Amino acid sequence: MAEPMYAMGKAVRLSRMVNPDSNKMMAITVDHATSRGIAPMTGIHDIQGAIDKIAAGRPDAITMTGGIQKRCWGPHVGSGISILHKISNYGPTYPTRDAVFGSVDAAIRMGADAVSMGCMTLGDYQDEQFERIGEVSEYCDQVGMPLIGHIYPKGESVPTDQRTSWENIAYCVRSACELGMDVVKTTYTGDPESMAKVIACVPSSFRVVIQGGDAPKGLSNEELLDYYLTMTRQALDAGVGGVTMGRWVWDFEDVTALVIALRRLIHRGYSVKETKELLASVMREKNYADYLDLNR
Repeated sequence: MAEPMYAMGKAVRLSRMVNPDSNKMMAITVDHATSRGIAPMTGIHDIQGAIDKIAAGRPDAITMTGGIQKRCWGPHVGSGISILHKISNYGPTYPTRDAVFGSVDAAIRMGADAVSMGCMTLGDYQDEQFERIGEVSEYCDQVGMPLIGHIYPKGESVPTDQRTSWENIAYCVRSACELGMDVVKTTYTGDPESMAKVIACVPSSFRVVIQGGDAPKGLSNEELLDYYLTMTRQALDAGVGGVTMGRWVWDFEDVTALVIALRRLIHRGYSVKETKELLASVMREKNYADYLDLNR
């Protein structure tokens, strides 16, 4: 039986942001300024430079707002990298509520392959955020646009030390699925066993990806790299469908080399050791173009 037209549209767009061999998704986000403030986000002060460095490593997708896309994406049109068009964000003065500032129609006009919006669950504003997600989800179905959620258990009822509990992460993931989203970005629980329990709470066709998030304080640069690479490897082995990471990537000393190495960890199944060895080689040689082909 033929797929409904909206389902076909979603399938086409989703296929552009997922590697066909690994069936994993690797996206980099640069949408942090309005939510966290621009001053501390030094890696994206020069937003054009940051995007250029990320694009040179060829991730599957980049998440950005429409305003930044209009001004910075021109040199990379035709690169094959999908745009995930962010239409909501929380802010420094309202950290538990995402405000919608964009639209699905604008994302379509700008050639995006998905719309993304956020929500902080288990707090005072969950009801209005769920309502908006439901409305956007319905419209995305009508026009064949995938909807990606950035969903975290950071509402007022969640103690800080419970923001990575599998129960709260599972609630975020299942809520995103119940609300009609196609992909959810959320937080890694901290170990493969509990993350596998989260994945088991949604249908196998629903894609769960992890954010980079905050690392433990006091880590050296080498320890920070080990932390994120190990987290990524563990999460993938637990069954997540990819990653959508930002701060630690564009804060790295060689952004392009890190994106190249991460692609192979995610899509080629590299170990942490193999990823670090490749990263060191690319950082030394600066031969980025040699690694555009994943089979290299």
